[in-house]
Amino acid sequence: MYDSFSFIHFQIIAAFILDITIGDPQWRFHPVRLIGKSIHCIEYIVRRLPLPERLMGLFLTGGIVSGVYIITCEIMSLSKQWNPVCQVITGGIIVYFAISIKNLADEAKKVINMLRINDLKNARSMLSRIVGRDTADLNREQIIRAAIETVAESCVDGTLAPLFYCFIGGPVAAMTYRAVNTLDSMVGYKNEKYIKLGWASARLDDMANYIPARLSALFIPVASFLCGHGFQSSLRTAFQEGRKHESLNSGIPEAAFAGALGVQLGGPSTYGGEVVDKPYIGDNKKQLTLESLEMALRLMFVTSVLFLISGLSFIMMVRVLATTQHSR
Repeated sequence: MYDSFSFIHFQIIAAFILDITIGDPQWRFHPVRLIGKSIHCIEYIVRRLPLPERLMGLFLTGGIVSGVYIITCEIMSLSKQWNPVCQVITGGIIVYFAISIKNLADEAKKVINMLRINDLKNARSMLSRIVGRDTADLNREQIIRAAIETVAESCVDGTLAPLFYCFIGGPVAAMTYRAVNTLDSMVGYKNEKYIKLGWASARLDDMANYIPARLSALFIPVASFLCGHGFQSSLRTAFQEGRKHESLNSGIPEAAFAGALGVQLGGPSTYGGEVVDKPYIGDNKKQLTLESLEMALRLMFVTSVLFLISGLSFIMMVRVLATTQHSR
C-alpha cells in the first residue's frame, strides 16, 4: 500500500528519468517561463509605486515566492482530491519542471561541437545561451572555462538544490525553490538597475542555496573519485578555496570541480561591458581542453545520481524510523 514516502520516491525517480531522457520541454507554458513572465509583470508594477527600491524588491520577491507556493499547493491539493494516482503524477511533473540536467548538458555539447571544428564565433554564440557574461571576445580557453564554471554552478541550482528541497518538502518546496532561483537569475544583479530592487531576491537565493552548495563539497569529490579523478584534490580545493568567490555559494562547486579536473577557474570576466575581477580558483595543473569540459559534464551527471540515491535513501530511513516508532 502506498504512503506519502512511496509517493515521493516515485515522483522524484520519474522526474529525474524524464529530465535526463527528454530534458525540459520548449513550451511557452513551462512553469519556469510563466514565473519569468510574472517577474517581469510585477517588476513593472512595483517600479511605479512611490516606495524605496529596496521595499519594492521585498514586494517583488514576496509576491513571486508566495504566489508560486500557494498555486503549487493548490494544484497538489486538487490532484489529491481527484485521486492518489493523479496526485503522484502531478507531483512528478512538478519536480520534473523544477530540475534541469539534460538541457544544460545539451547546450554545453553544442559549445563542444563548435570548438571541435574551431568555429569560435558559433561557440561564443552557443555559450551566450548558458552564461551571463559577455562572450564576444572570449578565446578558446576562456570559452571552455566559462562553460565549466556554469556546469559547476548549475550542478547545485539546477539539480542538487531542487532535489534537496523536494526531499524535505516535496514537489511544492522544489517548485518554490525554482521560483527563488529564477528571481535571482533575473533581478539579482549588482548593476545600477537591480542593485537595490534585486537585493531581496539575491539574499533569499543565497539562503536557499546555502546548504545544497555545501553538500556539493562532499558529493562532487565522491563523484570525482568514481569518474577516475582526484577525490582529495576536489575535497581540499572545495574547502580551501570555495570561499574565494564573491558569491556565498557559487565558489564551492566551482572549487570542487576545479580540484577534480586539475584546472584553474575564475579570473577576470566581463558583464555588460564592465570587467569584474574574480579570484582564481584551483591549481593550474592541467590546460583547459575540450576533454576538461566533457569530464565536467560527466561529473555533473554522476554527482546528481549520487545525490538522488542518497536523498531517496534518507527518505527511506525516515520511513523506517517512523514505522518503528509507530509500532512501539
